[in-house]
Amino acid sequence: VEGAGVPSKGLTGQAYEGHYFWDMEIYLMPFLTYTDSLIARNLLKFRYGMLDKARDYAKTLNQKGAMFPWRTINGEEASAYYAAGTAQYHINADIIYALKKYVNTTGDTDFLYEFGAEMLIETARLWSDLGFYSERNGKKFYIHSVTGPDEYSAVVNNNAYTNLMARNNLLFAAKTIETVKKRKPNLYKKIVHKTNLDSNDIDAWKYAAIQMFIPYDDDLGIHPQDDVFINKDKWDFVNTPIEKYPLLLNYHPLVIYRHQVIKQADLVLALFLLSSEFSQDEIKRNFEYYDPLTTGDSSLSVCIQSIVAAKVGLMDKAMEYAKHSLFMDLGDIAGNAKDGCHIASMGGTWMLFVFGFAGFSNNGKVASFNPKLPKELEKITFQLTIKKNLIQVEIDQKKAKYSLKKGNGLEISHKGKEYKLSQTNKTKSFKI
Repeated sequence: VEGAGVPSKGLTGQAYEGHYFWDMEIYLMPFLTYTDSLIARNLLKFRYGMLDKARDYAKTLNQKGAMFPWRTINGEEASAYYAAGTAQYHINADIIYALKKYVNTTGDTDFLYEFGAEMLIETARLWSDLGFYSERNGKKFYIHSVTGPDEYSAVVNNNAYTNLMARNNLLFAAKTIETVKKRKPNLYKKIVHKTNLDSNDIDAWKYAAIQMFIPYDDDLGIHPQDDVFINKDKWDFVNTPIEKYPLLLNYHPLVIYRHQVIKQADLVLALFLLSSEFSQDEIKRNFEYYDPLTTGDSSLSVCIQSIVAAKVGLMDKAMEYAKHSLFMDLGDIAGNAKDGCHIASMGGTWMLFVFGFAGFSNNGKVASFNPKLPKELEKITFQLTIKKNLIQVEIDQKKAKYSLKKGNGLEISHKGKEYKLSQTNKTKSFKI
């Protein structure tokens, strides 16, 4: 279906009044990108259709470029509370992240150049204009007064997730436009004319990315969620009764904002989406710090916590979170299934099996797997389509089997060693 997105409840209920959020790109798009790329393409085209209104909205916010709405149906911002809505500038980078993964997975550069390039230019402009170079801190590029994924910490400076995703956005924009200029000069001229692109813009994006400030605390060996998060008093979980959750319905936002307490995965989400930006030790230290501070107040958390727990080998915890995610609606864990299914959590459940337990990652060149199955799981099986190659993955407690079902061939990696699935060698099996 063209010209429509996927609201947070799909067509299963009336909660959120049919609005679209970042759920579509970060939680649902991975499943669609690897299983039905045409639908994924249509969803990105749907976002592209909002670009003119996003340009207008950026002007309303006194910013250059384009600012996609946090909550919308028709491309106009519909958030009632700016601190937990509009301030979530990361929506721009989330959309571009989905675009990048779609292109890496499908090889659909036609879409990237025809539609994506324009989105990249305008989102990169927004980041370049939103941030500033701090003269007191080595001219690092700072981004202030934003809200990251965690809505229990609102309007903060240098949210690590936002800065990391903005850097990814800026670098992808610069690389893409440089490629268009080199390979498709006529198209480049059209884009320049349509967007008033200046050749100096690309250098500015790259420099902002290079100078991007990424918070890090040497004493704790972790990345602070933002400039002040780790200096706050930790929430008193021991003396908070179960009936007081979710916190946002029982405590004033200002009380919550003063504490180290997390509604949904924030820095931990970055550990998953941008795992190559961190060492394995950093991922483990960050996860162990932030996981105990994370409430179950958002259905978007447990799937991500499961994936990262599996990544660092905490399989009992990974399985605990996986069960929570799996039964979000089936067991009505949040007590609100009557309002509709948690579509993002469903997408996240698929991700935890594929990216978590199968250890899948894809950089656009090699499909990598590093499987770790919890003892409770006898076997998982799923299929992925990568650049017109359909592969089937079967993993049990003893072995992993990769089979080419359709296509001319694909490079895969199992636990760091690369192999080729081809028409003459369609199946590879390995011991776990």
